[in-house]
Amino acid sequence: MDEHLIEFSEALRTVAKALRRAAEGKASAQAEAAEWKRRYELERTRNIQMEQKVSGNNNCEMLRHWWIRSSLDNAMDMLRIMLPCLFFWEVGKEQNKRIAEARMAEQFSAEKNGDLDCERVKNSDNQSMLQNESNEHSETGCMKHGIWSHEVLRDRESDSNSNADRNKIMRKASFKLSWWCNGENGDQHKHDIVSFERGNITTAERSSKQISLKWESDPQTVLILTKPNSVSVRILCVQMVRWLRERKKLNVYVEPRVKVELLAESSNFSYVQTWKDDSEISHLHMKVDLVITLGGDGTVLWAASMFKGPVPPIVPFSLGSLGFMTPFHSEHFKDCLDSVLRGPISITLRHRLLCRVVRDAAKNEYETEEPFLVLNEVTIDRGISSYLTNLECYCDNSFVTCVQGDGLILSTTSGSTAYSLAAGGSMVHPQVPGILFTPICPHSLSFRPLILPEHVTVRIMVPFNSRSPAWASFDGKDRKLLAAGDALLCSMAPWPVPTACQVDSTNDFLRSIHDGLHWNLRKTQSFDGPRDRDL
Repeated sequence: MDEHLIEFSEALRTVAKALRRAAEGKASAQAEAAEWKRRYELERTRNIQMEQKVSGNNNCEMLRHWWIRSSLDNAMDMLRIMLPCLFFWEVGKEQNKRIAEARMAEQFSAEKNGDLDCERVKNSDNQSMLQNESNEHSETGCMKHGIWSHEVLRDRESDSNSNADRNKIMRKASFKLSWWCNGENGDQHKHDIVSFERGNITTAERSSKQISLKWESDPQTVLILTKPNSVSVRILCVQMVRWLRERKKLNVYVEPRVKVELLAESSNFSYVQTWKDDSEISHLHMKVDLVITLGGDGTVLWAASMFKGPVPPIVPFSLGSLGFMTPFHSEHFKDCLDSVLRGPISITLRHRLLCRVVRDAAKNEYETEEPFLVLNEVTIDRGISSYLTNLECYCDNSFVTCVQGDGLILSTTSGSTAYSLAAGGSMVHPQVPGILFTPICPHSLSFRPLILPEHVTVRIMVPFNSRSPAWASFDGKDRKLLAAGDALLCSMAPWPVPTACQVDSTNDFLRSIHDGLHWNLRKTQSFDGPRDRDL
């Protein structure tokens, strides 16, 4: 019996080794297939780009694709249509050539005989000028789907022997500017950032201008959001609610937790309104004219997360630690709110990221889970795993890099002073539209952070050869597991978060990094000491 048991255990051990080898071979084959697929996509994208460069213009590219898809009969039909057009074009070209030669011969003979008809030349020039004007009107009239440019410039320098006949006519090249997006369901948004004047392209300079908000009608309803577990915030909330109701005659909304605290303070706060369940929160933007936050940057993040679509203007009061997004001080809340309610006020439009998780079993990229809106950043990290995070990163359809390290941060410019800054990213003005691409402890000496334009879609994918899954967190909460084959899509959301400024967006941003981070704080160099010699 012992011998049989030994033989049986050896057989089981052999079977286990075979199964282990089969599993390892399958995993290796899947990883190799994914790698070849990635290489094929990169090579295919590179070939398409090279073909587009060689083709010269989109019309030829469309014609080439049509030619490949078409059958021989359709190609023959096209030739039957094009040959007469080419024939008549050649005939017209030959006729114009003969007319030009005849005119030159007539002028030569007239000059030779000394009998040049000046009136005939003048009429011919007038006809040519009228023809040029008609061509110009016909070309500049096509501005339906883009921006066209066609300008006629005339050289005013004249020779001593002639005036108008010697003027040189110069034409600027025609061009068209158009906007594109990745399909009808794409996340690209059109922006009027290009203006047109006499064939020159100039930007509208929207991002460099301060944004002002002016009330067209008086605000009626205010929502107050507070930081929990703070005695000073609770006292300020009681004073502010009473002042807004008695002095400004405004309707006041608070969270259910805050209403319970107010009613415990006094039964006179029965006029304060709230909501019963989460379904009513989705309709708050249609009821609330203004949002007031009492806390720090976390309270502003909480206020932004409550609105999945349009966000009312937010007036943030600083009752937290650093306060990059809270410029107002609670000691002067009456003067601040008076100024805000009277208007106009400067605001900062803080962009948000729209994040969607696409599982490996999804049929396409639009079959996703419930999207997340983040104001600061989305973080993809290794979680509790001890292995390096392996992430494939794409920008639209272009491969960016493969992240091997602790993780990756995709941040807004408002979140550039948060986790991205701690990971080595740059501080960016919140009014600048863009997506910060910041690695977390990459195992590479050449991996520097990037700033991508606002119109791109970033796709982060966990490859099949990754040793461990990844975890995604959105503004520090709502963690999601990303298994092998899963992907995270991030693009700029169309609903920014408007926050009120104490002075303007630039002044508030610089003050926040000076006061909060003590940016570039250093003692000034003394006046006395060695100096350069006067030249």
